Amino acid sequence: MSKKKDYRDGPPKITRDEIDLFRNTLDNTKPIKSQKNPPFRKKLTAKAYFTKKDNQNVLTESLNVDIDLQEENNSDILRFHRSNITPKIMKKLSRGTFSVQSELDLHGMTSNEASLALKSFISESVQDGLTCVRVIHGKGLGSGPRGPVIKQQVNRLLRRWEQVLAFISARQVDGGTGAVYVLLKKSQ
Repeated sequence: MSKKKDYRDGPPKITRDEIDLFRNTLDNTKPIKSQKNPPFRKKLTAKAYFTKKDNQNVLTESLNVDIDLQEENNSDILRFHRSNITPKIMKKLSRGTFSVQSELDLHGMTSNEASLALKSFISESVQDGLTCVRVIHGKGLGSGPRGPVIKQQVNRLLRRWEQVLAFISARQVDGGTGAVYVLLKKSQ
């Protein structure tokens, strides 16, 4: 056990031998030059080694995926059918198998103009004996936070009219979620 040193009387006295020993030890040393500001070190940045490869994989995957299947999983798809329309007919309609006999483009119209144009178009199409038409309502990208106004309106109106048997968002090549195929009741 070491003995506790008592410094109440001041620091211990250093002998001449201790001073000489200390100086001999430091004899071959060189003083360090003082630097007021340490040299600037560039901060290391994190590197994402796999980002480029991940981006490439996403691009490759997106090119290999069937766009129509991708849109099928989209919640923006409009879909409606009456109880007498079979799943087989809906599948044919969604694939664009029915020949589109006429088309209405509602782009650039106000809500009121679109309603009148759609009502007139459906009525004339039924009178002319058409069975499948396409209505282009747009995706509503310019509608802002309120969402696709014309698209929602087309969805509501088409469900009301008994001449409309079914409708579904079009295939990507025919407008995707910005258009619908409409199956109409044959005129009697």
